Amino acid sequence: MTILALNSYAAGRWVAPSGRLTDLKSAIDGRVVARLGAELDFAAMTAHARSVGGPALRAMTFHQRAAMLKGLAQYLNERREALYELSYDTGATKTDSMIDIDGGIGTMFVYASKGRRELPDDVIYVEPGIEQFGKTGSFLGQHVATSLQGVAVHINAFNFPVWGMLEKLSPTLLAGVPAIVKPASATAWLAEAAFRMMIESGLLPEGAVQFVAGSTGDLIDRLGSQDVVSFTGSAATAGMLRGNRNLLDNAVRFVAEQDSLNATILGPDAAPGTPEFDTFVREVHREMTAKAGQKCTAIRRILVPAAHREAVIAAICEKLAKTPVGDPRAEGTRMGALASLAQREDVLEKARMIGTEARCVYGADGFAPAGVDVAAGAFVSPMLFACDDPDGAEKVHSVEAFGPVSTVMAYRDLDHATTLANRGAGSLVASVFTHDPAVARQVVIASGAFHGRLYFANRDTGKEATGHGSPLPHLVHGGPGRAGGGEEMGGIRGVMHYMQRTAIQASPDLLSAITKSFVKGSTPLAKDVHPFRMTFGELEIGHTLETATREVTLADIEQFADFTGDNFYAHMDEEAAKANPFFPGRVAHGYLILSFAAGLFVDPAPGPVLANYGLDNLRFTKPVSPGDTLKVRLTAKEKTLRNPGHGEVRWDVAVTNQDGEQVATYELLTMNAV
Repeated sequence: MTILALNSYAAGRWVAPSGRLTDLKSAIDGRVVARLGAELDFAAMTAHARSVGGPALRAMTFHQRAAMLKGLAQYLNERREALYELSYDTGATKTDSMIDIDGGIGTMFVYASKGRRELPDDVIYVEPGIEQFGKTGSFLGQHVATSLQGVAVHINAFNFPVWGMLEKLSPTLLAGVPAIVKPASATAWLAEAAFRMMIESGLLPEGAVQFVAGSTGDLIDRLGSQDVVSFTGSAATAGMLRGNRNLLDNAVRFVAEQDSLNATILGPDAAPGTPEFDTFVREVHREMTAKAGQKCTAIRRILVPAAHREAVIAAICEKLAKTPVGDPRAEGTRMGALASLAQREDVLEKARMIGTEARCVYGADGFAPAGVDVAAGAFVSPMLFACDDPDGAEKVHSVEAFGPVSTVMAYRDLDHATTLANRGAGSLVASVFTHDPAVARQVVIASGAFHGRLYFANRDTGKEATGHGSPLPHLVHGGPGRAGGGEEMGGIRGVMHYMQRTAIQASPDLLSAITKSFVKGSTPLAKDVHPFRMTFGELEIGHTLETATREVTLADIEQFADFTGDNFYAHMDEEAAKANPFFPGRVAHGYLILSFAAGLFVDPAPGPVLANYGLDNLRFTKPVSPGDTLKVRLTAKEKTLRNPGHGEVRWDVAVTNQDGEQVATYELLTMNAV
């Protein structure tokens, strides 16, 4: 079989391995699969990223970057089968590979969608909320975010060579920052294949991504204040990197996601025979065997009510005994190998340490994976331990065997359970299986500070439940303490790790110009033509319409009440309304005010406005009494192109009375033809 020579991709060209080469071996049979070794000019690579890749990405809007991500995801999605085949030699089954490969591609799709829906068609991200520092509103403040002008160095773990790469690249590229990717060597051939596909797609601007197949050399020493290091792996390696003098001196951003001793809690209400008990056992089994337990989110500590400990152990052991372990290519195999022989030795050593405090109730004896040479491959038996003294134990709360190894511990009550869960000193995730809302709330209060994610499952979550060990791109992935203290993904939060938040202080006019959003107090654009007669492209931010007036009569209020059925006393009963401290007497319905406002500003003839599809931030700020007169000020606030045919316009709507007092304010959303 051909041995793959893994190339690096540096400064726009592929670089063949050279110098001292490292053999990468199949986790199944130990044969050499690939070789790597890089002698790279990291000064040239970082310069290329900063001077070529960064400017090219920053010239693109968020929407253009999102479209690029979507194209990349589609390109990879069409070529998954080739990646699956390469993945088998990492020890992964087809199901494991789908978690890695499909999961990574899916994450890229999610970021493409979020970039399109939640970010502007611009290069500046504007955080909501304007601060007014004086009475007149002539000096304002707001936070914006702009792309860092450096390079992101991604150091990835061996267990998810594709997902680990794509979940970091997606928010980084969406932020407009170039990246240098360093995969873990043990499974680097799979990462290189996926990376090569991205380059071959032709969708990325030159310098947007580079790839290191081998050592990072002096790369970390060449980073500065505009750069980011995003790391996934062991606490020991993270600690070594954090302590780098150059990173400390330049305050280089460091995002760490480390392995952790994640816990799962069987709720006090989840007795044998309940749906929660059955779901719990299935989830523990899945987390022990998926990716052969090589997941940073895998369940390491199983916390159960003392009364149900033996039932839990028996149920898990029964499922483990029915789990075929062997060649991941073979039909019927449910658990493959660890990623390498070195990893196998590490897992066995850590299991021996755990075994000094806990009894092994399943595993090791007579282990014989099907269809493989157990000595040549990196196979281990699933191992379940039972700890009889979880309070006095230390290693079960501090030693992680990064494989199919987990420990059952009994708790007395829920306070005891959360105390044990928190003994992990910070984890990526803890799960709770309960149908009792009070249990769920108590766990959040007691343990939320110790875990990056809390996953609750019961009979109601059904087939939509994603699982204890599945981080989602929509939610943060990371955790405090042992888990690294960092966050990845989390939707647009993940993008912000690669951007600089800056406080802007300026006049309303300057703030409007900076943010491309109309700010109250800025100079409106008064034009002869009605703004609803303007196409999306013709409409300018700040285009303002001052309407005529309309009186609100008692007859209007009563007719609206009769027509809608809204006979709330504030509109229909004078004495009752006066007794309410908020009203001077009978007042107009809020939605009557909205209806009259629309009647004042809408241009009725067919034109560029295609649809009104909602409003945001509605507030009724002052009651409207019979005899009051309404007037509307309509201003084009923001524009967002949605597709080649139409764009979204956000309008600022202010409704005032005859005294110039604001009675209602909201933001109207319309779709306008381009």
